[in-house]
Amino acid sequence: MVSLPCFLFTTLTLTTLTNSQQYLQLPLLHNHPFSSPSQALSFDTHRLSLLHNRRRAVTSPVVSGASTGSGQYFVNLRLGTPPQRLLLVADTGSDLVWLRCSACKNCSNRSPGSAFLARHSTTFSPYHCYDSACELVPRPDPSPCNHTRLHSPCRYDFTYSDGSRTAGFFSRETTTLNTSTGRPTKLTDLAFGCGFDVSGPSVSGPAFNGAQGVMGLGRGPISFASQLGRRFGSKFSYCLMDYTLSPPPTSYLRIGGSKSDVVSKLSFTHLLVNPLSPTFYYIGISSVSVDGAKLPIRPSVWSLDEFGNGGTVIDSGTTLTFVPEPAYRLILAAFKRSLRMASPAEPTPGFDLCVNVSGVARASLPKLSFGLVGDSVFAPPPRNYFIETSDRVKCLAIQPVVSGSGFSVIGNLMQQGFLLEFDKDRSRLGFSRHGCALP
Repeated sequence: MVSLPCFLFTTLTLTTLTNSQQYLQLPLLHNHPFSSPSQALSFDTHRLSLLHNRRRAVTSPVVSGASTGSGQYFVNLRLGTPPQRLLLVADTGSDLVWLRCSACKNCSNRSPGSAFLARHSTTFSPYHCYDSACELVPRPDPSPCNHTRLHSPCRYDFTYSDGSRTAGFFSRETTTLNTSTGRPTKLTDLAFGCGFDVSGPSVSGPAFNGAQGVMGLGRGPISFASQLGRRFGSKFSYCLMDYTLSPPPTSYLRIGGSKSDVVSKLSFTHLLVNPLSPTFYYIGISSVSVDGAKLPIRPSVWSLDEFGNGGTVIDSGTTLTFVPEPAYRLILAAFKRSLRMASPAEPTPGFDLCVNVSGVARASLPKLSFGLVGDSVFAPPPRNYFIETSDRVKCLAIQPVVSGSGFSVIGNLMQQGFLLEFDKDRSRLGFSRHGCALP
């Protein structure tokens, strides 16, 4: 049985293109967060619940924190002076960069890297509560602020729908990045939440996989991608290679633009804006086809309505793909028709369609494609939506969204093998099966 994927950001490098454009390149390593596909489904269901509830509950222009759970991606960040190495969960479904902090002076009883030691850094500085940046984060109500005091820090406070909480000072720090030549480069004034009160299953415990915080890559002004985008260009991209290959090829995330020869191979679709969910990267689905036959799915099934309901989000932190229940029924029926002559298998708990591929050298599975707004077509290979749940048994890794107000999600399994470029200035998503190799 093949484990479902998790990737680890290891070395953060600064590289220069031939046109002098700079970008940050973050290699990814494969890990195994789930012991079974059913465990992945359980995590995804919890994550979607938090994402949907976060959209309805938060009214500030920036959504704080992330529903991290399994921690699909990690980045090692060196923060402070002298630098302290911390492990953060990277998430396209949130904006705020936050981490667990400690104010203790004598931390000899604390294991290295378990929290950011603010008192051990000479460059740590909380924002003042009257600083304009303080308006970008969720704040306690009432928020204590004394404009006559020099040291009246900006306090942030965010509670997840499951009761998990991160609260502390919204601050700024120096982050140290490795250049392509091996020389460290310092970037000052990285805005982040220094969490002195962090609790709950979504942000602690085994499900958090030992991370000390979250690196938000969302669309808001305080996300890691937005803050570094001011220096490297308002684009970021990532490429998740096929984790079933041995040895697994290198995956990566890049802050900054792609090379010109890669851009020429990209197909594009518009990134839609949902005023009630400004953090998320929405795309528009116009049609779905199975083996070239377009399914009779009403366009309204995919639409984003005036109340902020519906739509489709590209998310790095969700493993499987979730579609509206009416579309799911038609996709499932079309797949069953296409697999009529195949050997059925006992369904794995949580999955509706499984096939026994024993004795088949190369199983012929239905081909799924999504027609996107802008007349582009996203056509992932079957391995992106059929996963091996036990020996020689493959199950359809697509799930229904039953809530009328819930949005669809294209998860990271469906994204594998594609270069995805998020261009915030042009509000578009580029994608291609080419360009995933490291330069």
